[in-house]
Amino acid sequence: MNNFEFYSPTKFVFGRDTENNCGQLVKEAGGAKVLLHFGGGSVIRSGLLDRVKASLDKESIPYCELGGVQPNPRDTLVYKGIELCRNEGVDFILAVGGGSVIDSAKAIALGVPYDGDFWDFYCGKDIAKKAVPVGTVLTIAAAGSEGSGNSVITKEDGMVKRGTGSDLIKPVFSVLNPALTCTLPAYQTACGAVDIMAHVFERYFTNTKDVEITDRLCEAVLITMVNEVPKALKNPDDYEARANIMWAGMVAHNNICGVGRDQDWNSHGIEHELSGLYDCAHGAGLAVIFPAWMTFVKDHDIMRFAQIAVRLWGCRMDFADPKRTALEGIEKFKAFLTSIGMPVTFAELGAKEEDIPVLVNNFGIGEGKTGGFVALDKNDIANIYRIACKGN
Repeated sequence: MNNFEFYSPTKFVFGRDTENNCGQLVKEAGGAKVLLHFGGGSVIRSGLLDRVKASLDKESIPYCELGGVQPNPRDTLVYKGIELCRNEGVDFILAVGGGSVIDSAKAIALGVPYDGDFWDFYCGKDIAKKAVPVGTVLTIAAAGSEGSGNSVITKEDGMVKRGTGSDLIKPVFSVLNPALTCTLPAYQTACGAVDIMAHVFERYFTNTKDVEITDRLCEAVLITMVNEVPKALKNPDDYEARANIMWAGMVAHNNICGVGRDQDWNSHGIEHELSGLYDCAHGAGLAVIFPAWMTFVKDHDIMRFAQIAVRLWGCRMDFADPKRTALEGIEKFKAFLTSIGMPVTFAELGAKEEDIPVLVNNFGIGEGKTGGFVALDKNDIANIYRIACKGN
């Protein structure tokens, strides 16, 4: 196991009706003027936004509003948010929504005190030194942004999707009410589930030896998803299934499952180009890319793929031919994705094979390599896209 530091300062307030505590939580965090940041119709139609406002009113905390966050959140709205916060004297940002809203709020939080362009943090030109505090009210179990220091934004000029990470944007608090996810369409629930599982897989496939504790934590989250997601899809009002999925989403990405081990993150980068170019759901893109990546890199450590096949999917270990076990595990993963309504090929996603050169070029690694489990060059990435075209 590698040396590590683990810092998780977020206060989690979990359960029914917990959104009514927002005003008190903002007050405890020292917020005096709040930006309410959200997407659109659902938080308004459901009355959630009104409940959050009422909780702020109860504590006499003034606020301004900025809605309109899209899936794969855009830089253009971030710029508007930065300007609004500066003009209004905002000192706390409250994101009400899913990962896209939270990621957008984090980008605004980084940009407000910064003299340059916030995009500098996303393209690697600068490192953040301060940020406006952020709180969240989560409505979709997926991205894990409610417990992480990560944010991903799409730049509209060229539709380039990039991420950044900093302890400064780990939420001060996150309100997690599983009941808020019960009205999600099945497709969004399934996309969120894939995102959660992908966050675990990015950590699970490692070259670090003797990491049994985090292996088992990863496996526990994955098993939970395999068990609970079908329940939530069958009965959207199954609160207990929703609760297990929501907490799994947080655990999957606050890095408790990733400490002490090298991580990969190639699949997320490869998928970002898909959702950047086609504006598809991130989870749907991951459902297409992750099995293709697994197929391409499996021989690097066939026993790790065989291990997850046995521990997660219940495959029989073939010691004479571990590759058979590994391949069976990948096929069972694809079958699970199909069973929850996810695409596993380019065609099902709406992506085009002829766009592979564009996707590879947008990835932007030139003649270099990237990744922690298997270092990939642009030819490798192109081959993964080609596997994803066929689904095998």
